[in-house]
Amino acid sequence: MPETPLNIEEIWDILPHRYPFLLVDRVLEIVGFESIKGYKNISINEPVFQGHFPARPVFPGVLILEAMAQLGAILILRRFPPDKRMAYFTGIDNARFKRPVVPGDRLDMEVKITRDRTTFVIMEAKAFVDGQLAAQAIMSSALAR
Repeated sequence: MPETPLNIEEIWDILPHRYPFLLVDRVLEIVGFESIKGYKNISINEPVFQGHFPARPVFPGVLILEAMAQLGAILILRRFPPDKRMAYFTGIDNARFKRPVVPGDRLDMEVKITRDRTTFVIMEAKAFVDGQLAAQAIMSSALAR
């Protein structure tokens, strides 16, 4: 059974990231410690667009990967008390970018845990814009306690 969505204040309670590096605006669905769905609104006001690229703004692929990793971190960090929450990105495999993400897009993301060893997880992550696959990757994270 999916859990209640999380708003930005609830996301702040879980993730240590803050502006300009918090890349999840809302969590739409959480299923236990198995999967999560959320999104980031891509605004022309993002600081990265000052240089990537001024004449044709494209949201960087590395930030799409980071947004998906942050969504996954929300999923896995919830099982630890707030003073014991820290996850480190340990790997990215098979990252693929299928379409550009530009200002005005909503980056819908989903992350599924495929291997869970409590302090080490492997996640399958996907990002979509208007239902079209924009990026995907297999990611791993280690949790420090």
